[in-house]
Amino acid sequence: MHVTLPDGKQLDLPQGATALDAAQAIGPRLAQDALAATANGDLVDLMSPLPDGARITLITKKNPADAAPVFRHSLGHVMSQAVGEFYRAKGHSAEAVKRGVGPSIENGWYQDFDLPEPLREEDLPEIERLMREIIARGLPFSRREVSKAEALAQFPHDPYKQELIRDLPDDEAITLYQQGDYVDLCRGPHFPSTGKLPGSFKLMSTSGAYWRGNEKNPILQRVYGVAFATQKELDEYLHALEEAKRRDHRKLGKELELFTIDPLVGRGLPLWLPNGTVLREELAAFLKQQQFQRGYQGVITPNIGNLDLYKTSGHYQNYSDSNFSPITVDDEEYMLKPMNCPHHMRIYASKPRSYRDLPVRLAEFGTVYRYEQSGELNGLTRVRGFTQDDAHIFCRPDQLKSEFLNVLDLTVLVLKTFGMNDVRFRVGTRDPESEKYVGEDSYWEMAEGQIIAAVEEVGLPYSVEPGDAAFYGPKLDFVVKDVLGREWQLGTIQVDPNLPERFDLTYVGEDGQDHRPIVIHRAPFGSLERFVGILIEHYAGDFPLWLAPRQVMIIPIADRHNEYAEALRAELHAAGLRAEVDDSSNRMQAKVRTAELSKIPVMLIVGDKEAEAREVSVRERTPEGLKERKGVGFDDLKAELLERYKSRA
Repeated sequence: MHVTLPDGKQLDLPQGATALDAAQAIGPRLAQDALAATANGDLVDLMSPLPDGARITLITKKNPADAAPVFRHSLGHVMSQAVGEFYRAKGHSAEAVKRGVGPSIENGWYQDFDLPEPLREEDLPEIERLMREIIARGLPFSRREVSKAEALAQFPHDPYKQELIRDLPDDEAITLYQQGDYVDLCRGPHFPSTGKLPGSFKLMSTSGAYWRGNEKNPILQRVYGVAFATQKELDEYLHALEEAKRRDHRKLGKELELFTIDPLVGRGLPLWLPNGTVLREELAAFLKQQQFQRGYQGVITPNIGNLDLYKTSGHYQNYSDSNFSPITVDDEEYMLKPMNCPHHMRIYASKPRSYRDLPVRLAEFGTVYRYEQSGELNGLTRVRGFTQDDAHIFCRPDQLKSEFLNVLDLTVLVLKTFGMNDVRFRVGTRDPESEKYVGEDSYWEMAEGQIIAAVEEVGLPYSVEPGDAAFYGPKLDFVVKDVLGREWQLGTIQVDPNLPERFDLTYVGEDGQDHRPIVIHRAPFGSLERFVGILIEHYAGDFPLWLAPRQVMIIPIADRHNEYAEALRAELHAAGLRAEVDDSSNRMQAKVRTAELSKIPVMLIVGDKEAEAREVSVRERTPEGLKERKGVGFDDLKAELLERYKSRA
């Protein structure tokens, strides 16, 4: 057999040769440094036979990060061995520790256990210590292929391994990996030995997990770990986690009194508090202003609809798992609205339309309801009731490209307004092999072609994701990276030639004949709830002045300055700014600290000097820290703040 190296050179090797054999054929130093390999682009370990004719690349200790999934998986086996040793030291037999699955995942791994007594969070440092001992032993990983009978005999007391083995096809090769006295059922790949594994890892947490994800099965204990090639990468990751905790929108939402979720109201149904309502209304006002300038018309639709409406649209059939159950009213069935689009289709159909009337742009901040599993609910970012900044543009085929470009421009403007400049664009097309998509092939080809042409015209980098389209049409998704480097899918634009067909929508063309409009679905925010949740974390609650629910706090130095402070507040309020006075009995520095903790952008300090000169001392929160200005004329400051507010700086 032969393999091909990255430089094109071919190596002749014995049949069944491994990546280690290839490394040894090149030189003993490479064999010593090799950690893993790729074969035809797939990660493999040094012990597994290579396919004949494979293109291989050897991964060495010079670039260990290239083999991150391999060393993370190997560390999972080391952790599993350490857990066994931990319980044996407590007097339990080796058979008392039973194991489910343990794959590598992004940034680390997890392993499921059935343990004789629960593993506590405070036990994790001891497991880490045992892992480092096992790594120091330099135990080689060995691989062997066995029959199904041999595999079953290897784990006579472990029902989870027995079940996994019995479910394997009879003709599938079964492999066991071993380091020291620890043996596990595993496909691999693994590092050559524990001694070559990086020490930059940490056990993070434990949780419960149903065996094989089935709630009818036993709950196992899942232990998570993370690992990186270097300590620097691990430290950066742990710092990012701490920063994410500091920015958690659920924590900040409570501290800043933005929203609450009350179990008596229902899980996944947020209640907007006064501060959060201000924030939400500022967002809506911003988008409504943009929509007005671009010729949108506002509409309002009910929160429920006749079941036949959603059957006609296809939402009832295609989103059955996400819909709430229908309710019967006067011998008719109704459903909580899962989407706004069917309602907008009927608004379009409410009167005849001419080609001169198009495009028709209907916009609504419409609340919809989706059934989400309890375990998937998460603050504002995953809820059961949410408001979409929905709009549907009904246009002629010759208008499609220009309308799509207009929506694209609007969505990019929205994201840039909030400092979300790290965006990638994802074109979701249909999977021709799937049966979930509706409509003629020619419709799909036209719609997909128009989206790609529009994106290319403005020079945006994009990727094509087959199978990511909605059931009724292709789409362009905006995937935004926040300040922590996390990606969020926010705005979306969908081209839909199918719902007009399903609802028999028409317009009269220049030829006097009926024609089908094409619909563009768009939602720059996606949903107000999710967008606000992401914004809270993106800004860490430090909203720019125009968005901040509490914009200005006026702080009198002493009680005698309260009257002046209140007069300033009244002027700011009359001008449209949200201003308050802290007239509590606290000392000035305590008032400043309270305003800082409340993340109020602007603090105005007033005392005798300021009252006499109609001035203020300004303390402003900025990304660079606290900025101070003394002796600022109040009228000038008011004009400055108003300009920043109106321009949404």
